Amino acid sequence: MKIARVETFLVPPRWLFCRVETDDGVVGWGEPVVEGRAEVVRGAVDVLAEHLLGQDPLRIQDHWQVLTKGGFYRGGPVLSSAVAGLDQALWDIAGQVYGAPVHALLGGPVRDRVRVYSWVGGDEPGRLREQVTEQVEAGFTAVKMNAAGATSPIATAAETAAVVERVAAVREVLGPGRDVAVDFHGRLGAATARRVLAELAPLHPLFVEEPVLPEHGHLLPGLVAAGPVPLATGERLYGRAEFLPVLTAGVAVVQPDLSHAGGISEVHRIASLAETYGALLAPHCPLGPISLAASLQVAFATPNFLIQEQSRGIHYNKDADLLSYVVDPTPFRFVDGHAVRGDAPGLGITVDEKAVRAADRRGHTWRNPVWRHPDGSFAEW
Repeated sequence: MKIARVETFLVPPRWLFCRVETDDGVVGWGEPVVEGRAEVVRGAVDVLAEHLLGQDPLRIQDHWQVLTKGGFYRGGPVLSSAVAGLDQALWDIAGQVYGAPVHALLGGPVRDRVRVYSWVGGDEPGRLREQVTEQVEAGFTAVKMNAAGATSPIATAAETAAVVERVAAVREVLGPGRDVAVDFHGRLGAATARRVLAELAPLHPLFVEEPVLPEHGHLLPGLVAAGPVPLATGERLYGRAEFLPVLTAGVAVVQPDLSHAGGISEVHRIASLAETYGALLAPHCPLGPISLAASLQVAFATPNFLIQEQSRGIHYNKDADLLSYVVDPTPFRFVDGHAVRGDAPGLGITVDEKAVRAADRRGHTWRNPVWRHPDGSFAEW
């Protein structure tokens, strides 16, 4: 069995899918994308496919080594995301060949269901209570919200109070038996983050995500030491080497993205590395169905897993949603805020190829917004 064809599909709302086919007709799917740079990743997949054509698809780890290290220049979001999608597709093929779900190939399941959370906003707090109530009524036991929109380099008293008030409103709706995670999104400087974390501690957030920008990881030890709020990071880190410093800094939760951090192969290794530091895995995934399916497969097989992000109803999904490109929505029907383990081979989903090809003919040019402070200077989005 050899790899015969690699195709990519630019599908709304902002995703890129890849399809890997063998010469005997086995097809695997992956989701290689950098949000806002999907076309660039598409080019990287095309280049990496040169290595895969004619090769045995079951030599997943060997392919991972060559795809990540075979070029003199390594790493970064574009290359790591291209590798991630191809890696997902190869695991999908392997599962179909062996007649087993990917979690079985990773050593077998350690849980029967995976807790998931929903995103409820926070940039603009107008409907926050209503959004949280909707998620509670839908059975979710956890939500995540942005702490704030564009924030001053050192937050004003009003900005700080507004963050606390929004989280307090969510906590009031959730009560003490459910969880709220708060995403700083790298929008707050370290000084502001330290101040806001102290204010949020009594509200008991599950974790605070990206308290500082990823390039400011050297500031994490001070934030970890400053208070009791669990800190999380990792959606903009792309491999074990980048996760090691944040783990030694003492973060409680790591958040690699299955479509950015080298795919199933590397995220499984990142989880094992995190376990040696007592840290938990909460994969980042505001993306499409293939990325989520890969994330769930890892979650079922990872002892130190905490909770899974998913994009049903997220504000990005205006032209298509999580279920738009799958034949059977069952794997993404959440019961009491959990995804239930299935035994379908590979990634456990059937991609609607006809819908994908039609969507690719429309394509997309999604870009994230560029924010500015009132004085006209650049603001972190």
